[in-house]
Amino acid sequence: MPRYKLTIEYDGTGLVGWQRQDNGLSVQAILEAAVLQFCGQPAETVAAGRTDAGVHATGQVVHVDLPKDWRADRVRDGLNFWLGGGTAAVAVLAAEVVDDDFHARFSAIGRRYLFRLIDRRPPPILDRNRVVWVKRPLDVEAMRQAAQVLIGRHDFSSFRAVQCQAASPVKTLDRLDVVRVGEEVRVMAAARSFLHHQVRNMVGTLRLVGEGRWTVGRVEAALAACDRRQGGPTAPPCGLYLTDVVYAGRDERKIQENADPG
Repeated sequence: MPRYKLTIEYDGTGLVGWQRQDNGLSVQAILEAAVLQFCGQPAETVAAGRTDAGVHATGQVVHVDLPKDWRADRVRDGLNFWLGGGTAAVAVLAAEVVDDDFHARFSAIGRRYLFRLIDRRPPPILDRNRVVWVKRPLDVEAMRQAAQVLIGRHDFSSFRAVQCQAASPVKTLDRLDVVRVGEEVRVMAAARSFLHHQVRNMVGTLRLVGEGRWTVGRVEAALAACDRRQGGPTAPPCGLYLTDVVYAGRDERKIQENADPG
């Protein structure tokens, strides 16, 4: 059975996350329903990362084994047809045939996330459920300085969800940038892998710094404490996007070439 790598985007609003669950509709359930309609038999999809309820993606990667050797563009277009042709929350951006040993999760060597905040007095109507609204101006430079504290290899227990099932709290954070684009503040994070809620917990902490409620020194102390109770709050899921999954070779070079500046 040929294996296909799918790059997908989705709006996580109202969904229970990537993984199929009994308590609501998931991205996985939507995609697998389209696969069933397309090829006439069920097939399991495996994602590079299990995003939480309300989290979005512009570059999630999935692999699936299909019963027939279709052209990649036919797989993409056929799945999009059964996904509703743009009326559903999920779309397949690209499909390609890959080797049988390719695994969307275990073959990945990096993941990139974007978190969007908007700091203005009026509510963000057009971006409702796609950005976190902050009513007071954020000090982006202070947030940027605090972010530098977290870059590198650390025990991130202070930024780890209590229910996280990772074997170790030690991770290497390759990038944590904070930039302003008009009224929007963007936090960009990159690492091989992340702990459960790590990005949202880091953003919640950086927001406190941007609001003047925490200092850079307090972020350093929170990191050193290795205690979730010492970290900042968990930012809402609606501002978080999985933007890229990096694989060795061509994909890795592409991500490096398209990296956001400084």
